[in-house]
Amino acid sequence: MTSTFPQAINAALHAEMKRDKSVIVLGEDVGRFGGMFRCTEGLFKAFGEKRVWDTPISESGFIGIGLGAAMTGKRPVIELMFIDFSLVAMDQILNQIAKTHFMSGGNARAPMVIRTQGGGYKGAAAQHSQMLEALFLHVPGLKVVTPSNAADAKGLLTAAIRDENPVLFIEHKQLYSESGEVPEGEHFVPLGKAIVVRPGKDLTIVSYSFTLTLAIKAAEKLAAEGIDAEVIDLRTLNPLDWDTIAISVRKTHKLLIAHEAYGRCGFGADLAAQVQEKLFDELDAPILRVCGEDVPIPFAKVLEDASLPSVEKIVERARELA
Repeated sequence: MTSTFPQAINAALHAEMKRDKSVIVLGEDVGRFGGMFRCTEGLFKAFGEKRVWDTPISESGFIGIGLGAAMTGKRPVIELMFIDFSLVAMDQILNQIAKTHFMSGGNARAPMVIRTQGGGYKGAAAQHSQMLEALFLHVPGLKVVTPSNAADAKGLLTAAIRDENPVLFIEHKQLYSESGEVPEGEHFVPLGKAIVVRPGKDLTIVSYSFTLTLAIKAAEKLAAEGIDAEVIDLRTLNPLDWDTIAISVRKTHKLLIAHEAYGRCGFGADLAAQVQEKLFDELDAPILRVCGEDVPIPFAKVLEDASLPSVEKIVERARELA
């Protein structure tokens, strides 16, 4: 069945709320309005105000409410409108949610999902366009999920809701307008399992979220030049599927990491360090990265495009490796 990304998210939410009465949804405008990006449309009508909660504009407040609900038997799915707004709730997320299980000696759980969206290319400027996944990867206790397509959005969200740990589920705003084939009925994609979306032998391109779309297009251009790139969609950043990465690097001996977030202290820097430490003898070239520039995301279209990854930038760096 062909579905848009928001429709896939909605299908997963609807199915899990129907399956498990402990699943609740809360956030700004998620109820009667159906969510700013229409991902929660129809849930209020189907499940009522006791399970779909419209909250005040207070990220720290409603994320804290979600933690309390999770600790007392519910499975909250919280919609945080923009990942940029997570910064006002960092104490709740990083000091409370991520540490609850550990600091209670395993007696308390926080099975909850924080759905949020990030990313640029939409002219939303510096405070509504960031990809901040590295902030959450730095603190143990959170799982971080980054789907690149509608089918994975449905399957990964299903897995995240059923998980016994807190999950940050990052959706890219550029993907909301895209559609694809999505399995009908129950669809479950396990967390921590990457997928090779394009086999190749000359170099490995590792990516996720919307940048994965750019990486696939770049690989097609490279193929026309006789460069055979293998493309891996990580799908989840924590847990990380190290085995799939290692198998590919041992085959191609060259690695390019592409992501939209800032390069400095970003996920790509950490992954490059891991590969260098564990697979140094397998590498035939330096590990290269394509990342967002270390500047606030510009509003002007030409400047925004210059600051973010593109097909052309990925192709250029891949040529350097090949």
